[in-house]
Amino acid sequence: MVEAQAFSCADKDAVYRAIETRRDVRDQFLSAPLTEDVVRRLLSAAHSAPSVGFMQPWNFILVRDAATLARVHEAFSLANEEAALMFEGAAQDRYRTLKLEGIRKAPLSICVTCDPTRGGSVILGRTHNPRMDAYSTVCAVQNLWLAARAEGVGVGWVSIFRDRDIRDILGIPDHVEIIAWLCLGYFDALYAEPELAVKGWRQRLPLEELVFEGRWGAGVSAD
Repeated sequence: MVEAQAFSCADKDAVYRAIETRRDVRDQFLSAPLTEDVVRRLLSAAHSAPSVGFMQPWNFILVRDAATLARVHEAFSLANEEAALMFEGAAQDRYRTLKLEGIRKAPLSICVTCDPTRGGSVILGRTHNPRMDAYSTVCAVQNLWLAARAEGVGVGWVSIFRDRDIRDILGIPDHVEIIAWLCLGYFDALYAEPELAVKGWRQRLPLEELVFEGRWGAGVSAD
């Protein structure tokens, strides 16, 4: 055990600033490569995430090879066209205006995976919720994302692809789950608000509508 106390005001402000100004970067990447010490710090931040039963189920596949990225972008493009056709009318038109070019523009991609077998078949804390390993891996992604914001590195989470395509390209075993494809790179400007809000796709919900007291649907007391 070590002594613990609240952060200084300046440190707290920095943490909340990273949270509040984090953005999903899709098209604002610069071509300059990330330095290896920065990449190491980001991976260390991810590896410091909490995990159920301390199983640490994550792996991080660093992808820089142009030929591999071209194959991934092709897989994304096919899935993206399928996604566009799922929307109708104005929504489909707005969808097609979104620039989702991170795979081609970012100097580094990281495929984050989850190995549900790490730690054995019975994991402390996962006995009644088998998805806790995936949730733990998402915590690692969030750690990396916030650390990246502090480092001046943009992150874009790509989720539009067929799982099998990425699995085959990277040689990922069948039992390992793909959690995230992240595009990383430096940037010189970010949206002041989430891009999808700026472009009219969806607005942030009021927090007051999402908080209940004691049970589902019960309003929070004003006292």
